[in-house]
Amino acid sequence: MILVKKYSRLSDSRKNIIKNLFWAILGKVVNVLGALFVGILVARYLGPSQYGLMNYVISYVTIFMVLSAFGLDNIEIRELSRKKGRENEILGTTFTLRIIFSLITLLLEIVTLIIYKADSYTTLLIIIYSISIFMSSFNVIRNYFTSIVQNEFIVKTEISRTVIGALIKIILLWHKAPLILFIIAAGFDTILVASGYVIGYRKVGTIMEWRYNKSLVPFLLKESFPLLLSGAAIIIYQKIDQVMIGNMLDNKSVGFFATAGKFVDVVLYIPMVLAQTLTPLLVRVKETDLISYNIKKQQFLDIILWVSIILSLLTSLLAYYIIKFTFGSNYLAAVPILQIMVWKTVGMALSVSSGQLMIMEHIQKMSVIRNIVGCALCVILNYLLIPVLGIIGSAWVTIITVIVSGYIVNAFIPAYREIFKSQCKSVLWGWKSLYNFRKY
Repeated sequence: MILVKKYSRLSDSRKNIIKNLFWAILGKVVNVLGALFVGILVARYLGPSQYGLMNYVISYVTIFMVLSAFGLDNIEIRELSRKKGRENEILGTTFTLRIIFSLITLLLEIVTLIIYKADSYTTLLIIIYSISIFMSSFNVIRNYFTSIVQNEFIVKTEISRTVIGALIKIILLWHKAPLILFIIAAGFDTILVASGYVIGYRKVGTIMEWRYNKSLVPFLLKESFPLLLSGAAIIIYQKIDQVMIGNMLDNKSVGFFATAGKFVDVVLYIPMVLAQTLTPLLVRVKETDLISYNIKKQQFLDIILWVSIILSLLTSLLAYYIIKFTFGSNYLAAVPILQIMVWKTVGMALSVSSGQLMIMEHIQKMSVIRNIVGCALCVILNYLLIPVLGIIGSAWVTIITVIVSGYIVNAFIPAYREIFKSQCKSVLWGWKSLYNFRKY
């Protein structure tokens, strides 16, 4: 009752933040419990080697998928937040571009498979899962709901996907299905999500009203290209490790590394939700009150960073029990990987929050530098450390690259030095903002 009274006294913007955080967290809890439960069953059934191959395939396709997005996601959200009344042409143009880039991406993926002479079974699995490249084009609808701060529609879609996808995988487990059917099921998950976005969008509009405006194309491509390079670099140093481990070690090692990565992704989602939820509100503050914006952007950095630090510490301390009581004794080799790699969340918090500020302040063009540095560092260090330290080396590389690219590099780019100073303040004193979040 007391909480209800306190909630009723909050401003509309604060109520909106709490409402969307509630939906986002609820959705994640349901999705995590469902997907993680089924994922654990699948991992136990397949074993580290086949589970490793499954994750190798998904990582391979994900690296290419960034090309189909062409860095348009954040630009779309920004433009939808700023240009009310032009939603149909922004959505229509962005969707058309993403379909075109999806076709190009698929061709590049096939050419790469031919050049590197992947075995026929792995190639087949990769081609099957590539349906996800085309389905990701419907993320333009997800971006629309993000821009209007309506996580409810997104969450309902993703919960439905989790429930239906989980039932399908349980049926496959019951019938002792081969790996290829689990890959098909993973691809079908992306079809479910795309369908859910379309159905949800019907409540606020219709896709038939979307319009392709060729005059928007040069602007969108110009604004998004630096983010494409940046996004490609990010995806490469997020996923190339599993591909390199698979090529330099074996699929079993990929399985252990991927197991730790699953829990890291869960932890990472929370600061990501915070960033996505607060960004549209910060955009509006910037357009009306610069003084207030400067205060709130520091709080923005502080909150995302320190939530990540707390989550990383807790996960690191509980890593043994997390792996032992979920994936089982066969996956205990993933414990030290999780203890190390979960601190990637802190680096990603620094990177994501500062990246959002760069977009809001229209200085994102130089962001490609920091991500290319991170990407190059990731590939080089993995190449050097995997043969010596194995997957432990790759876990350390993960932390080093995200902190260097999302934080250290900012000090050497003139346009980003103010952001670097703000990040330093967050590292030292940002914990104080956790007490003042209700004032955001």
